[in-house]
Amino acid sequence: MEQMKYSVTIEPTPNPAAMKFVFSAAIAQDSCDFPDAQSTERSPLAAKIFGFPWVSQVFVGPTFVTITKQDWVDWKVLANPLSGLLAEHVNSGQAVLLDIPQSNDESDDDSEMVKQIKRVLATEIKPVVQLDGGDIAFVKLENDNLYLQLKGACSSCPSSQATLKDGIEVRIKQVFPTIKEVLAI
Repeated sequence: MEQMKYSVTIEPTPNPAAMKFVFSAAIAQDSCDFPDAQSTERSPLAAKIFGFPWVSQVFVGPTFVTITKQDWVDWKVLANPLSGLLAEHVNSGQAVLLDIPQSNDESDDDSEMVKQIKRVLATEIKPVVQLDGGDIAFVKLENDNLYLQLKGACSSCPSSQATLKDGIEVRIKQVFPTIKEVLAI
């Protein structure tokens, strides 16, 4: 059986420092954020990308990789060679994410409200945020405040606060009226 060949398209994100590289098919079962080179033990691909000095963050999604660059380098120089490097890595059969479980899914220890919040995040909010090359993760619910972590392109995006307050917080408060505020950690 012949192995599928992946193609990569490049999409801008609302964050000018981040670019989304979209694959023609799924490359991973879940999402994982790599805020620095030391955090890449789960991803040979992220480790390879951090081999370049201009990288400040890598986020791997199920069908895309979002790369955030340092300010001193321009996407015009990086985008096409990087697209080729990503396609080459995946098409050679090298691993994107190693099978090390993450701990952000529902837990038996979660209250019913936390389980419901995680479901809304997973079904309504994550898919929209992932369209822009980012992700969002539940951190905690404390004193009726919801704490979330912005990942990928969203973590350093100039419009992330507007997305958090005008989009995510509005929707969360519609579904969970007892929540006072949604905050990013």
